[in-house]
Amino acid sequence: MRASRLLSILTTLQAKGHVTAQALADECEVSLRTIYRDVDALSAAGIPIYSERGSSGGYRLLDGYRVRLNGLSSTEAEALFLAGLTRQAAELGLGPVAASARKKLLAALPENMRSGAMRARFHLDAPAWFAEGETLAHLPLIADAVWNERPIRMLYQSREAEKQRRVEPLGIVLKGGAWYLVAQADGSTRTYRISRIREIDVLDERFDYPKAFDLEAYWTESTRRYEAGLHPNQAEIRLSPWAIEVMDEFLPPYVRTGAVISKEADEQGWRRVTLSVGSVAHAAMEILRFGGHAEVVGPPELRAKMAEIIGSLAKVYAGDRE
Repeated sequence: MRASRLLSILTTLQAKGHVTAQALADECEVSLRTIYRDVDALSAAGIPIYSERGSSGGYRLLDGYRVRLNGLSSTEAEALFLAGLTRQAAELGLGPVAASARKKLLAALPENMRSGAMRARFHLDAPAWFAEGETLAHLPLIADAVWNERPIRMLYQSREAEKQRRVEPLGIVLKGGAWYLVAQADGSTRTYRISRIREIDVLDERFDYPKAFDLEAYWTESTRRYEAGLHPNQAEIRLSPWAIEVMDEFLPPYVRTGAVISKEADEQGWRRVTLSVGSVAHAAMEILRFGGHAEVVGPPELRAKMAEIIGSLAKVYAGDRE
């Protein structure tokens, strides 16, 4: 335990340059007297630590002193790729080891790169606009099962009903603030939204992780298929110049990237746009976001649905609700 604390003090001094005894005591969760003894022990071992007195005093390593620090634990190595994702690492149960790994990485950087400038210029905000990221009680257990290749028995709430399932977890994905589990079940690879897992039991056994499985490739392809499945139909609409400008804000990414916009505008400046859409009802709701700046040209059933919804709204706002 003391050896780990001495290493922590050394990496902190090397990463930050100047640290007060109280800050070291708080970080190591020990008394000031313990820190004084630990610093004396490091000095006796030949580490050039010197103290600065006064209100802004503390400990510092001799300028130019560098020590080669290896010894990342296995969990710290697993946490390295999350070194910049503080909240997400904590949700996975890796907050402390990610912080420790980040400190060791900072200690290995040149002094001019160890200031707060690097962190001050990069920040990841994973949740989508107007949404908060999920905080999930089962996520650390699932992460542990992924690391250790252990099957999971879970109670999962699908859109239809709750079901007991036994799965072999292959990976975890964070998408737009939501966490997903990719797992093998009944001979196929499937995706489960972790917020819908009601109960979980990590089994005391191991499974053979498929050597050929590529999580990123699977997720990319499954996302493409999912988006295509949600928008299997085509619609043709007219959009005003203003609506053309705000398409990126009003339409889902899959829809707007596949949109075909006519090169020539009509006499009003409006353009024809061909879109991939889902059901008639869903397409109508998406197009209504543009208000009076959009007109459905076809198909006829979508145009009729728009007329029905707009007619109902007109009655409501005229005070003619039935």
